[in-house]
Amino acid sequence: MSTIKKSGKLTKKNHPDTFLERRDIRSIASREIPDCMGIIGGPPCQSWSEGGAQRGINDARGQLFLEYVRILRDKQPQFFLAENVSGLLHQKHQAALKNIIKAFEEAGYIVSIELLNAVNYNIPQDRKRVILVGYHIDLSRKFNFEILPKNYSVKTLRDAIWNLRESALPAIDKNKANGDRCLVDNHEYLTGGFSSIYMSRNRVRSWNEPSFTIQAGGRHAPIHPQASKMIQVGTDKFIFDPNSLGEYRRLSIRECARIQTFSDEFIFYYKYLSAAYKMIGNAVPVELSYKLAKSIYRDLIERGTHSCNSEAERSHRDAVQLKLAI
Repeated sequence: MSTIKKSGKLTKKNHPDTFLERRDIRSIASREIPDCMGIIGGPPCQSWSEGGAQRGINDARGQLFLEYVRILRDKQPQFFLAENVSGLLHQKHQAALKNIIKAFEEAGYIVSIELLNAVNYNIPQDRKRVILVGYHIDLSRKFNFEILPKNYSVKTLRDAIWNLRESALPAIDKNKANGDRCLVDNHEYLTGGFSSIYMSRNRVRSWNEPSFTIQAGGRHAPIHPQASKMIQVGTDKFIFDPNSLGEYRRLSIRECARIQTFSDEFIFYYKYLSAAYKMIGNAVPVELSYKLAKSIYRDLIERGTHSCNSEAERSHRDAVQLKLAI
């Protein structure tokens, strides 16, 4: 997210009243972090997936995971939530997953883990992610994913981006931003060729389907539903339909943001479109994040199972949600 300076303090353009800690988490002592009810983050676990070899301990990404655990251990919030890719559940990563859960348990938490598909929670996108929720051991209970409210019908691309279909602009020189030329903020798309990997399967979903997963890279953005589905011509080889009535173009930044359930009021600031696609693709869908947070809040607060040492602490913790971008 782009930032501006105001009165000597760092101010965010989309959330001007929210403090953003920009230092490396490894340089921040636990005592500098406010007491809070919960910690939410996405600590990278990839380097723990070496078939039990635990090379991640000496890897930068593995150290970031350990920093997340370090903060939980030192601050002892009532809950934590962590998100990771679905591949974490693959058979070859079972030893790594056991190590991850064990680290959370040793920090003092009872862990629940579930593979969620965002499409089941009012998100117009097939997006499978592993969610881990830990309740502090003093609560003597664990989070039940069944309390998450599911939708009864699938939200589609038509629901999400239909009214944007006629106003998208191509990037300048394939990747440069159009700036104020965009009729809708951020409604511009990356141009350029498609790799053989991209052309190895169909990349088009119809208007009446949810989107494919929004990835953290513009070159791999799904194709807009105005085009016909791609035609398979060989093993792992597809082509664009020469008779398609609609143009084959990547989804725009704003369309990807809509599919990730960002509001149109949330503006992305960038010089090159590739940076915006990366920001959006790396995000957890906003609506899913909200449903998870609200379900945990209701489970701990409204059911009266949370514990605070004083009335002041209770008020403080209820008001603070500390998000660590690890």
